[in-house]
Amino acid sequence: MRTFRAARAATAGALAALTACSAASPPPELLTADGVERVSVDRAAYAAELRSFRASAFRLGEALLADAGDGSRGNVVSSPASLLIALSMLRAAASGETAAEMDSVLKFPADNRDEAMNAVLGLLEKFDGDPGAVDEDNPPRKPVMHAANGLFVDKDVPTGASFLETLARHYGTGVYPVDFSNEGATKPAIDAWVNRNTGGRIKEAPAKYDPDNTFSLLNSLYFASAWSDPFDPNATSDLPFTTSAGEEIDVPAMHNELGMKYAEGAGWSGVDLPYADGFVMRLVLPGAGTNPADRPAAAAFDAEQLAEIADAFDAAQLESVQIQLPRWDHESSFDLRKVFGSMGLVRTLNTTEDFNNIQPQMMITQAAQAANITVAEKGTVAAAVTQINGMATSAPPEPDRTIDFDRPFHYQIVHVETGLPLFMGIVADPRS
Repeated sequence: MRTFRAARAATAGALAALTACSAASPPPELLTADGVERVSVDRAAYAAELRSFRASAFRLGEALLADAGDGSRGNVVSSPASLLIALSMLRAAASGETAAEMDSVLKFPADNRDEAMNAVLGLLEKFDGDPGAVDEDNPPRKPVMHAANGLFVDKDVPTGASFLETLARHYGTGVYPVDFSNEGATKPAIDAWVNRNTGGRIKEAPAKYDPDNTFSLLNSLYFASAWSDPFDPNATSDLPFTTSAGEEIDVPAMHNELGMKYAEGAGWSGVDLPYADGFVMRLVLPGAGTNPADRPAAAAFDAEQLAEIADAFDAAQLESVQIQLPRWDHESSFDLRKVFGSMGLVRTLNTTEDFNNIQPQMMITQAAQAANITVAEKGTVAAAVTQINGMATSAPPEPDRTIDFDRPFHYQIVHVETGLPLFMGIVADPRS
């Protein structure tokens, strides 16, 4: 395996990302492939691949919600898109049976995978901004959707040239060389990267630090946006919500009436609640009369159902809808090795041969995700980090529809142009 010639390009942004590191341990320099720049790709050329990525995200979302993580009271918040991006970066270096397994299980595009992900990241970059500059009590009218990729590698272990070139060409990043045996310097550097790229909503990397690792791949997503038409706080009142346990509780419920897409199918109905630009919150309510014991499962749709729901919304028209929606503020974390195992990524978890393009005989030792979301009258703020480690809104007219989210429901934050579910979750009990 060839090792890379590194261009030492420690930019001001890279240094700012790591300012939380101690003065005694300066932040590592960002090393990029020598002479390789990110390429610009045409989204229209990869329409089929983007559809494959959406199907992949639905499959990952199904697995995350089924796992449920460590959320309380049956609530789950996850980021299929963050996991998708991280796995796409990992797949860029996979070979042999592991590459075939990842393509089969994750339903990755057969060709042009990295180019298509470049297109996705480019589309999201239209909404890029600094998470640290967002006033989360007053989410911005112009959405902030900040995606970041970070790779920390042991400085004494060679990193494959082809992998580094792909990162630079299609993912717009390089690697940070660190000494994993020096926890006092490296853990603060990784945590500072996480903290900055999530605007402080997630302060530490989700996987427990292990000095034996030689590779840590991270993706973060941060989203903040005002609703297109905010909810009036004066209209918020305590109303009944039946939890996943069958308990009827009173929770603050927001109210609004506005034009939005309404769709329904077998056993569900829902709306696309619009943000100010470019994104919607897809809210999907299972049919009434569900057995309370089945309610968490009823709100967790499988990948095929999620695709059908997406198709229904693609065909839906704007209608006047009166909506009742609780506020919520939830967080979850996941052991992704458990999630990968449930999906059948057995070779991926155990190979010591098929990630040689990253590091010699590298194997995955840890994988984790942390996510959180705050939904209120003015808008939404959410963040997620995925880590994979190796040993690397007058008196209105009568509405056309009324929908009351007064029992467990499914939600997604959807990037309209690609249909990609950036965040996905279940509200089983709006209380934290």
